[in-house]
Amino acid sequence: MLYISTRGNSPAVPSAEAIKQGIAPDGGLYVPTDQVTLSNPDLEKLTSLSYTERAAFILQHFLTDFTSVEINQCVNAAYHQNKFANPEIAPVKVLNSDTAVLELWHGPTCAFKDMALQILPQFLVRALTKTGEAAEVVILVATSGDTGKAALDGFANIPGTQIIVFYPERGVSEVQRLQMATQEGNNVHVVAVQGNFDDAQSGVKVVFGDHDFATLLEQQGFRLSSANSINWGRLVPQIVYYFSAYADLQKTGSIKAGEKINFVVPTGNFGNILAGFYAKRMGLPINKLLCAANANNVLTDFIQTGTYNRNRDFLKTLSPSMDILISSNLERLLYELTGRQGEQISSWMAQLKTEGSYSVDEATFAQVQEHFWSDFADDTATLDTIQQTWQQQQYLLDTHTAVAARVLQKYRQATGDNSYTVIASTASPFKFNGSVAKAVLGEQGVTGKNEFSLLQDLSDHTHWPIPQGLRDLDKKPVLHQQVIEKNKIKDVVKDILLG
Repeated sequence: MLYISTRGNSPAVPSAEAIKQGIAPDGGLYVPTDQVTLSNPDLEKLTSLSYTERAAFILQHFLTDFTSVEINQCVNAAYHQNKFANPEIAPVKVLNSDTAVLELWHGPTCAFKDMALQILPQFLVRALTKTGEAAEVVILVATSGDTGKAALDGFANIPGTQIIVFYPERGVSEVQRLQMATQEGNNVHVVAVQGNFDDAQSGVKVVFGDHDFATLLEQQGFRLSSANSINWGRLVPQIVYYFSAYADLQKTGSIKAGEKINFVVPTGNFGNILAGFYAKRMGLPINKLLCAANANNVLTDFIQTGTYNRNRDFLKTLSPSMDILISSNLERLLYELTGRQGEQISSWMAQLKTEGSYSVDEATFAQVQEHFWSDFADDTATLDTIQQTWQQQQYLLDTHTAVAARVLQKYRQATGDNSYTVIASTASPFKFNGSVAKAVLGEQGVTGKNEFSLLQDLSDHTHWPIPQGLRDLDKKPVLHQQVIEKNKIKDVVKDILLG
């Protein structure tokens, strides 16, 4: 299995090289050259396996230049009880006869990004050896909140790496900010950007696209790479939990073998739901992938109209990890749906950069609608959904998962499709406890209190335990305080690495 660029102007490379580079030299994203298909007996086999065994089985189909021993080493180093609070790693909780929740937040940073970012450093260390890389790899990350902390936690003190994380100064929750600002490690750097997530992401992309700068760094012994979901090594582990959820539901008798189900995914950068699309193409019986957006509903508009238009106001919402107007991973989907027309993808991405929008052709749009359905939920609907779900089912949703739950309600009302549906729960409710507490305790229960005092109040009220990764966060020393203008990202990278 080799990997090629979505823009068609870079040579095919093994997975180790694709993971090391992060982004292709032509600015495109790496995708596998071959289609992976799992048979019905393969799907049946998964029901009797643990999460780590399921992960190893699926990953071996994509990382063919890694030995089975290496893959098992990666999987076992990433998914174990010292890292994940639940031994099932990604447990499925049944809400009712037609709905379940896939909990992806039992890792060290209490968000779904841990599912990929605990294993990506394991891949990368081995990839450096396989490719004979002598340079120190510098991981550049733009984050809307969760990726940053998960990447920092995964890469802290990993030999042969440096990691630099950029986040929007006022675009993350206080819990998210302190998770990053208190991160320990001799190779970690955290920088706040005066702007929104798209400003941070665009600045990082500019650094990746600056070949003269890359040459300068290489002369000094550094090579740039990415831990964002543009890196295939970040995306491929996410495919695993779609198969795992299906296997668990089949194992408990909630669904029958071969039964088609839906997944609803709160979506910002499109990586999480794209992993579901790859799972579907591999043979997982998925009917529809429901793309749940917040008020920054650029993806909803695209899926409904075929036009992607980022020329709109950027809104700060109660689900900040989804406050994104440029969804990088959509490029991979379009590449697959157009029959891998790299020239066409390059044209659309150039239009997005220069004009802020593009429209796909009718055939591509028809395929988008065949696989996806989308709607959005604003902040009021988000809080209402948290409150309703707690009152009716004694189940606590974070703000992002609540967006997904509300969009599922809209989908069922609009289509009458009551297929069994899995809600991808992307963060612990305690990670966004200010909003969650407001929904559950009421306005009077949160007035005058900060996020950290509300952690205990929310736990006392619901009898849900505070995750270990969030306890006493406000008592840790702040180690990273740098704030920069949005056009200074390259300068800061240069200062950190070259002095």
